Amino acid sequence: MENRQYGYIRVSSKDQNEERQVAAMKEKGIKKRDIFIDKVSGKDFERDQYQLLKRILRPGDVLYIHSLDRFGRNKEEIVKEWNSIIKELRADIVVLDMPLLDTTQYKDSMGTFIADLVLQILSWMAQEERDRIRKRQREGIALALEKGKKFGRPKAQITDVFMEAYNEWKAGRITATEAMEKSDVKKTTFYKLVKQMEKKPS
Repeated sequence: MENRQYGYIRVSSKDQNEERQVAAMKEKGIKKRDIFIDKVSGKDFERDQYQLLKRILRPGDVLYIHSLDRFGRNKEEIVKEWNSIIKELRADIVVLDMPLLDTTQYKDSMGTFIADLVLQILSWMAQEERDRIRKRQREGIALALEKGKKFGRPKAQITDVFMEAYNEWKAGRITATEAMEKSDVKKTTFYKLVKQMEKKPS
């Protein structure tokens, strides 16, 4: 049976464009049907398309990845998955932006050693970058909180529309459900606002 070439692409979110990676795969002669795309975070390898691809890979097949950080972000998991494909599935991996990470080329022990070394360094760098992004996000949130920015859902407000619905409900002219519809609030919000109203000094 002929060995096949596959491409694996990961983008972080649904709005990130994968076209650049797809174009690079097509340049290598990989057919569109053999390109697997996940639009998820790189924090782990529990990704639908990646897991499907692993089930398809056979000994001698070649898996193309655009860059190591597209493969994953966690150093231990990158190394574990790399070894799983190379040693257990006995397929090859080619990282397009890092020629040293091409297991089709380096079959001798020195080549394997160099590729392993480069993999360790690059996977460590991928994780460092992820940790840096997380740190910047945490610092950004802390700074925003210091400046008084509020996160989460905006606090429910007592509006004139709510007051009108509340008064009609209290007078027994409409049901609670009708009052919720009229003031356009959900059940929990409605009763929260009712509580606020009834706490107010008359």
